[in-house]
Amino acid sequence: MGYEAGQYDVIVIGAGHAGCEAALAAARMGCETLLLTINLDMVAFMPCNPSIGGPAKGHVVREIDAIGGEMGRNIDKTFIQMRMLNTGKGPAVHALRAQADKFLYQHFMKQTIEETKHLTLRQGMAEDLIVEDGVCVGIVTKTGAEYRAKSIVVTTGTYLRGKVIMGELMYESGPNNQQPSIKLSASLKANGFELVRFKTGTPPRVHKDTIDFSKTEIQPGDENPKFFSYDTEYSDNEQLPCWLTYTSEETHKIINDNLHRAPMFSGAIEGTGPRYCPSIEDKIVRFADKPKHQIFLEPEGKHTSEYYVQGLSTSMPEDVQLSILRSIPGLEKVEMMRTGYAIEYDAVVPTQLWPSLETKPLPGLFTAGQINGTSGYEEAAGQGVMAGINAARKVQGKPPVIVDRSQGYIGVLIDDLVTKGTTEPYRLLTSRAEYRLLLRHDNADLRLTPTGYEIGLIPEARHHRFLRKKELVEQEIERLKTVKVKPDEEVQTLLAAFNSTALQTTVDALSMLRRPEITYAFVDAISPSPEELSDEMKEQVEIQIKYAGYIEKQLIQVERLAKMEKKRIPDDIDYNTVHSLAMEAKQKLSNIRPLSIGQASRIGGVTPADISILLVYLEHYNRVKAARG
Repeated sequence: MGYEAGQYDVIVIGAGHAGCEAALAAARMGCETLLLTINLDMVAFMPCNPSIGGPAKGHVVREIDAIGGEMGRNIDKTFIQMRMLNTGKGPAVHALRAQADKFLYQHFMKQTIEETKHLTLRQGMAEDLIVEDGVCVGIVTKTGAEYRAKSIVVTTGTYLRGKVIMGELMYESGPNNQQPSIKLSASLKANGFELVRFKTGTPPRVHKDTIDFSKTEIQPGDENPKFFSYDTEYSDNEQLPCWLTYTSEETHKIINDNLHRAPMFSGAIEGTGPRYCPSIEDKIVRFADKPKHQIFLEPEGKHTSEYYVQGLSTSMPEDVQLSILRSIPGLEKVEMMRTGYAIEYDAVVPTQLWPSLETKPLPGLFTAGQINGTSGYEEAAGQGVMAGINAARKVQGKPPVIVDRSQGYIGVLIDDLVTKGTTEPYRLLTSRAEYRLLLRHDNADLRLTPTGYEIGLIPEARHHRFLRKKELVEQEIERLKTVKVKPDEEVQTLLAAFNSTALQTTVDALSMLRRPEITYAFVDAISPSPEELSDEMKEQVEIQIKYAGYIEKQLIQVERLAKMEKKRIPDDIDYNTVHSLAMEAKQKLSNIRPLSIGQASRIGGVTPADISILLVYLEHYNRVKAARG
């Protein structure tokens, strides 16, 4: 028999990276929030690589921080290595990546949750949804506890009907031998949700003392690390190096000789795996011409001997995994501490979601993270913070907050999911964003902090600092227009040091900074910038000046897109009555129910001709509606 266990504004099911962000956002916005997790010891756990960031993913972490989320602050406290990637390329693809102390990461996130007002953390397994009059109003746990709320957010990650696969061995399990969630899948199906089966995997972990580092290449962190959070000004974290090695001919032979025992090729795995993070056996088969593949050896924390073997994700049998490891230079005598495995799980088809991440089949229910078909902690956290915000806004009777594609990678991620769907675990890539030069690592606060402040996630003091930074950047750009650079001996010598051509006439400093080879160091040597202008602000000024033309072009594109997004599509439109629309377009539009012409234009299978027909139809539809009064 069930019993009434409590009434909340928002309930979040699952305390992974999506769940933590969702619960914190809702609670910080003043909603009484319950965060329910199968195991209190697994809050913010990293079942795969203990790292945060990287290309596109690092941008998302900055955006989470800019809007008022927690992931950036937490990794800044707990990193054991910080590196800015792609520094040889343009600012659009600069990406920060941190190796985390996985145990400290969990500890500090759990502590933050426990100390947050309006937030209750509790252990329990949600098994059933309570639905009344077609609306989700609560959940029932395994113990019979009934919790009710105005908004429910499901962030169950890879736990839904989780099945671990390792060679011939298969058993029901969540990641890292945790209990799987079996019955919630059935409840979702019973309430009209279409589910798919996806797969992900993780590599073995090895003992540090059995690695011969002399046969590997050291990968140190940055000497002067940058941070993910705009709140972090300084860190004295000790950095640990990662190490690079490669697979060998023998590695490839062992894998090829044992393909008949690989679940991926024997048919034992039914779920679709991530294209951009393939297993080592998949890589060897798909890229048979490649003589070797990179393998990174990464520490899991300061107080453990476990090393993560990045690049060696596998579901091979345990004995084969050990042979593979010992065929790699530096790992000839290695001892395996944990075996790699594949895990299959249920995911919701994400086209069943509105852009707010509320589900179409069941109002009041939101989903976020890997349950929506994504891969990665960062993608999960980005969805989590938005689901938490919108779950709280629903309780407060306010419209949802939607980040659009020109505003953030979070917007690209969610729009891709709800508009295009995904047939494999979705990974965010910089190439998925059409406005990459606007969505940079350095300017996430300019894009999203005003929104975070407006909805109550950015405190007054931080907002004041943000406004001051914005003002200083604008003032510095104006100042540089007035600083005259004369073709005197000092300037010509300085230009030669920068491998830049000599000046013929006097120009302003802003024009000088447009030269690709000229950096802020040149400007500071000619006319020192104000003391209050930090290195981060100088970077912002430099990028805005150097890329002004490109940025302007992208802003014009965004303006065009905004017009399409403003053309709203009525909720009650019946696409089957729109003559001349292609059959595929009718089906896709009826299924996804786009909110605007802009969203409709991004649906796969909807052509520009279909959009033209739809625009004509809407004009007629709106005229008829207006005439009827």
